Amino acid sequence: MIGVFELFKIGIGPSSSHTVGPMKAAAAFAAAVAAAGLLPRVARVRADLFGSLAWTGKGHGTDKAVILGLAGEAPDTIDPDAADGIVLSVREKHELRFAGRRAIRFDAVSDIVFDGVGATPQHPNTLAFTVLDAAGVELASERWCSVGGGFVIREEAIGEPQVETGGPIPFPFRSGRDLLALGAGAGLSIAEMVMANEVSRRPAAEVEHYLDRVASVMMACIDRGMVTEGELPGGLHVRRRAPALKRKLDAAAGSNARSPHEVMDWLSLYAIAVNEENAAGSRVVTAPTNGAAGIVPAALRYYRDHCRGADAEGIRRFLLTAAAIGALFKMNASISGAEVGCQGEVGVACSMAAAGLAAVLGGSNEQIENAAEIGMEHHLGMTCDPIGGLVQVPCIERNAFGTVSAINAASLALQGDGTHVVSLDKVIVTMRETGRDMQSKYKETSLGGLAVNLAEC
Repeated sequence: MIGVFELFKIGIGPSSSHTVGPMKAAAAFAAAVAAAGLLPRVARVRADLFGSLAWTGKGHGTDKAVILGLAGEAPDTIDPDAADGIVLSVREKHELRFAGRRAIRFDAVSDIVFDGVGATPQHPNTLAFTVLDAAGVELASERWCSVGGGFVIREEAIGEPQVETGGPIPFPFRSGRDLLALGAGAGLSIAEMVMANEVSRRPAAEVEHYLDRVASVMMACIDRGMVTEGELPGGLHVRRRAPALKRKLDAAAGSNARSPHEVMDWLSLYAIAVNEENAAGSRVVTAPTNGAAGIVPAALRYYRDHCRGADAEGIRRFLLTAAAIGALFKMNASISGAEVGCQGEVGVACSMAAAGLAAVLGGSNEQIENAAEIGMEHHLGMTCDPIGGLVQVPCIERNAFGTVSAINAASLALQGDGTHVVSLDKVIVTMRETGRDMQSKYKETSLGGLAVNLAEC
């Protein structure tokens, strides 16, 4: 089962697949070495990054994430403000506290290898870890894949059935068709079924607390992004726009010259604020990825601040519904930009947000499924071509457009009765096939599209 705890991970920017995932994999490897009793013999650790991690890893902060993970840090607990200091200390002192316990010599330049030609047979985001003793003898090694949205899995386990824990769930959906049939049979909404699945594994209070925490982190990220000035790191000299945009909107709110499309500007502001924070390595929620982290929070903020009747229970219902849609894409296609392009990130986030909004605005299960389908249908084929390997251009603005599309998708669906020609399941299959047919240079490699044409202009 993939639920809210899996889809909405609290971590740091700029990338779920290239930052959060590698940090988790590195930490898991370090913990495994320690658990095996090998820690006293470890003298050196090496990390090899392959495929998309090699091509865009420097821009995505993958080397920083690996250092933090090997030092025993976790993306959901580390203080984003302290992370750079930890990494700087390792780089300057050439020393790493492996697994947070044993100090070993570590040279980030030679011990983290960006290998752009090594094979990635299971997934384009592959990394390998090796520990050696003082004589250079290998003690242990593992290969991991970061498969999108902060999900990581050992390479040898790719394709194997995943073991379910916690016993059977009451609503075991695998498709949009399942969701509609199960809901009709039980007389429950999508959010109610997802909640029932969650409480079959943990207490309701724990689920509600996590949903509230996710929403709180999302709102705090928007608030922080709307007031933080400056230039984003990475060398593109991209200045933060959210604070200036907010000042203009605040000023316009007190005048008689308000734009008829003002709400679209607020939506863009919320999404841009989140993704500027993400680009700066701050605290964000993968929703379902970091590259698309602004869309669900922005749509949720729209519900909270611009829709009548918004309340805490509605926010939970929004997130539960969005999680169901994200789970369908994760199970049946992909949420990895390196695997299917940006349709798997911004497209999926748009679909999730559209469904969540339709749910809290009174939509039926059929209308919710329709909103999710519309949200993805018009993102099919979207490439992932970050300039300089940074999650900035076109990623930040793309989240703003994805949010506006999500609101539009929800509105269109609510104007109908849920009947439509193309099902969500068909769109998910089409997205998967489109991603498979897409040239690799357009899938988070920075080897095609805007990533190369900007330099040529």
